[in-house]
Amino acid sequence: MLPFTPEQFLIVFVNYNHAIWPIQIAAYLLGGIAVTSLFLTTPASDRVIAGILAAMWLWTGFFYHGIWFAVINKAAYVFAALFMVQGCYFIYAGVYRHQLRFGLRRGLAAWAGAAFVAYAAAVYPLIGVATGHPYPAMPMFGVTPCPVTIFTFGMLLLTVGPVLRGLLVIPVVWSLIGGSAAILLNVPQDWLLLLSGCIAVPLMVVCDRRAIQGVIPTARNFDSFGIPKSVKL
Repeated sequence: MLPFTPEQFLIVFVNYNHAIWPIQIAAYLLGGIAVTSLFLTTPASDRVIAGILAAMWLWTGFFYHGIWFAVINKAAYVFAALFMVQGCYFIYAGVYRHQLRFGLRRGLAAWAGAAFVAYAAAVYPLIGVATGHPYPAMPMFGVTPCPVTIFTFGMLLLTVGPVLRGLLVIPVVWSLIGGSAAILLNVPQDWLLLLSGCIAVPLMVVCDRRAIQGVIPTARNFDSFGIPKSVKL
């Protein structure tokens, strides 16, 4: 049983979206920069993507959970702490240590990652409008928990090296918490969240094993004609 009604839940989004405008636009711009950086495949672009993911988790944790959602649900303070820990982890592992390498690799994981990214940024709000939850009474990309989590899974699927398992713990936990609540609150655009971790994590595990074995084809390993860079012509 939730400690708030669906109406109270939607009112939080209305007030939150009005209060932070136009940060939503900045979030989309950052998302666009992150996707564009996938094609650069440099240490700097890896750090940019990790930094953007960190910013989204930190913002959502502090402002959405810690200030707005906590008004109707005191458990939001715990959620705020978890999201901020995740953001700090992205800074440490992805920005400072450069332990995340993003790029386009061939295979099911890349297609799933692209689908998650597109869903979080474009399909998600369209479903909200179609089901009677137009702006501002909807979770927005980059600044609310469920779109941030789906986008994060998408970007982590678009890596060309092993993903630290610790980076998956909090997103998976939130996919179960937020996805279950979405069913109770009748927020259909969040239903994918419940399955996102179950889809993303096994794909990452399989691809990481293949990457360690050196058998997974990635965009970094091919030239513009699709010929492996190791082949001398």
